[in-house]
Order: sequence, then structure tokens, then C-alpha cells
Amino acid sequence: MSIEGKVVAITGASSGIGRATAKLLAAQGAFVALGARNEQALQAVVDEITATGGKAVFKRTDVRHRIDLEELVAFAVARGGRLDVIVNNAGVGPISRFDALRVDDWDAMIDVNFRGTLYGIAAALPVFGRQQSGHVVNVVSTAGLQILPTMGVYAATKNAVRTATEVLRQEAGPSLRVTEVSPGIIATHFGDTITDPPAKKMIEEQLGGIAISPDAIARGILYALEQPPEVDVGSVVIRPTAQG
Repeated sequence: MSIEGKVVAITGASSGIGRATAKLLAAQGAFVALGARNEQALQAVVDEITATGGKAVFKRTDVRHRIDLEELVAFAVARGGRLDVIVNNAGVGPISRFDALRVDDWDAMIDVNFRGTLYGIAAALPVFGRQQSGHVVNVVSTAGLQILPTMGVYAATKNAVRTATEVLRQEAGPSLRVTEVSPGIIATHFGDTITDPPAKKMIEEQLGGIAISPDAIARGILYALEQPPEVDVGSVVIRPTAQG
């Protein structure tokens, strides 16, 4: 099934997985409405897409604020005429051991990774209900499948999203599709948000060794979107073959 003409809102779209997904979906004919905090980076993504004939717009979006998600969805509907998909991708990962007591970092992960995803769902569901169609895609993580030291709060937020996604799928009925995508070690700016030096060093060493391109995750999201309306891809795990 083609996604040409579909209207897709993507959070965390200024870099990494969000950027790769925006470019791939636009190349396949989707109209993408991009949200993130970095307006300059968002403009650069839009320019890349439109330079090759794609359709893209952006709106500054901080997923910690419910109103921002509501405005991003309304913006996508106003510019695209409808909303077919929301990709809740925005996330941060300032990981550390619990005894480092980086409580502010814990709060940031809860606010962005979990609360931000819930706000995206809440903003999109009324639109999907009116249309009697829609697709929620939540980007989770393999950190919640193989839980390791330093990943306690990060994995907890991702597993909270995983749980919410499964319940939403069961509640959704026949007109709403729900997908969670779990990336493994991906070559993104994940390490930039880490404030704990030992954890930062560990992640940078992992990223330099086996990380795969965010394009791999974008292709997984595209696969889920391309399925016929009656086919729901519930869960996709995408990781490097070298990842344990």
C-alpha cells in the first residue's frame, strides 16, 4: 500500500530517527509535519525535503507541554487537510546509575519519553476518532527488553510507553492502528543528553562500535505504515546484528 498523500506528524524530527523518518516518508509521497525544539534544525530538514520535491512543514514543539502537541496536530490538519499518522519519536536518554542521584535527569526522561508520548496520543485521538481512521506509532527502545545497569529510569519510561501502546492497541477498535518500534543501538545524538561522565563514555564506545543508521528505523516505520488498513503491525524490533 502506498503512503502517497498521507499526512504524518513526527515529533523529535530535527535529527536522528525523526529526521530519517521524515525524509523517507516524504520521499514516498507523504506530507510531513515536523515538530521539535530546534527550529533551525527543523528548517534544515524541511529544506532538504522540499529541495527534492517533497512536502514538509514544521512547527516548534516541546513535547513536555501538552498544548504544543495539540498545536502540532492542529497545524498538520490545517496544512494537510487531515492527519493519518502520528509518530511519537521525541526522546532523551541521560542515563546513569541510580546512586549518581541525577534526579533532574530522571524527571526529564519521564517528562519527554513518557508524558510527551501520552500528550501526542491525546492530541491525535480526537482527530482519528472524527476521521474513523489513523495510526499511532510510538518509538520505544530495546533498552526495555534487555535491561542493563545505568538504564533503570530510561528503560522504565520506555516500558511505560510499551505498556500504554499495547493497551491503546486493544482499546483502539477496527479503525485505529497502533505500532511500537523498538530501536537498538542507533547512530544518533543519544549521548549528547547524558550528563554522567562514566555513562556517557560507555554509550559513546558502544555507538562507535556497532551502531546502525537511523535509516533502518525509518524503513521499519514505513513498513508498518504501508500495510493494508486491516493489518496492524503491533511491534517491530530493529537492532544491529552485533548487538547482544
